[in-house]
Order: sequence, then structure tokens, then C-alpha cells
Amino acid sequence: MVSDATAPSPRLSAALAAIDAANADDPHTIVANGVARPKELAHAELMTEWVQRLDPDPDDAQLVAARAHHLRRWVLPRSDYPDGRAGYLRWRTAQSKRHAAEVGDIATEAGYDDAFAADVSAIVAKRGLGTDPRVQTHEDALCLVFLQTQIEALAEKLGDDHMAEVLAKSLVKMSPAARRIAQDLDLGERAAALLEMAGD
Repeated sequence: MVSDATAPSPRLSAALAAIDAANADDPHTIVANGVARPKELAHAELMTEWVQRLDPDPDDAQLVAARAHHLRRWVLPRSDYPDGRAGYLRWRTAQSKRHAAEVGDIATEAGYDDAFAADVSAIVAKRGLGTDPRVQTHEDALCLVFLQTQIEALAEKLGDDHMAEVLAKSLVKMSPAARRIAQDLDLGERAAALLEMAGD
């Protein structure tokens, strides 16, 4: 949810509501805070919370990008692409382009101009990572949501050694402040052990 410290503008409210409505159709579910929810809807809400924690004064583009980071991700399944790293990278690139285009359309329909839509799309696509602090905040939030929700399930598929390698790559992409937060996350025993392995 968006913080109540300042009420969101009508167009921000409209954009977030449109994104939530789209993500509510996700046929996959996860348990978040003890409740089964549509996966991408729950992830989007967690992303928003982390962006607001990492940056107490995020702009509208950051909030819209956070909510739409995996907009309707299920419509382009990983299984549509070949196995292996090359197939994974092709899938991830296609997803990034689709997310950026769709959230750009939602932003303009909510009343934002084309420049704002392009800005949101750039954050979603993580263009400017390393130079735009807003994109680093987005990346940090993505990694924290991943740590919160996906470690143990993915470890079942990959095995602990491979999972530790994946986590090590995630930690490298995070800012020092986000890495410190990651160490204090309330994780399951296996997830916490894997995160410790990755940080060694």
C-alpha cells in the first residue's frame, strides 16, 4: 500500500488501481502475511512497501514502477523459452520490454504525460542502474522481495549450492544499506542459511 503520509494524487491512485486490477488476475498464488494472494499482486504491494522504506520520499514514477515491476508476468511463461541461461536471458528481456510498454500505457491512461510514462518504463527496465538512485532503490526493493518470498521454493528446484550462487549475484546488485536490511530479514531456517552462504 502507498503510505498515508501524503494522500496520492488522483492520477497516481488511478494508475495504481489499474495495475492492481491487472495483477489480481494472476492464476498463481503465494502466501503473504499468512494469506494466500495472487502472486504478482502480493509482490507488487511488497515492492511498494520496500521502495517507501528505502526512499521515504519517492516520486510518482518510482511508486508506479514499483507496483508494475512484474505486471501480468504470467502471460509470458518462462516455459515458452528454451532451458538454460540463454533462454532465461531472452525471456527476461522480453518480459522487461513488455512490462515497460504496458505500464507506460497505464500511466498515460491515468493522466500522466509521455515523458512520465517513459520515465516509469526506464525504471521498470532498470535503465540507469548505477547512475539513477531511483533505479538502485527499485533494484534493492526487487532483491528484498525476492529474498522474502522465493528463496526456499527456488532452492527446491536449483539445489542449495546453485541457489547460493543466485543469491550471491543478487547481493552484489544491492546497495550496502539494502544488504544490511537483508541480513535482518525474518527468513526460514533454510533461507537464512543460504543467504549466509551467499554472503561468505
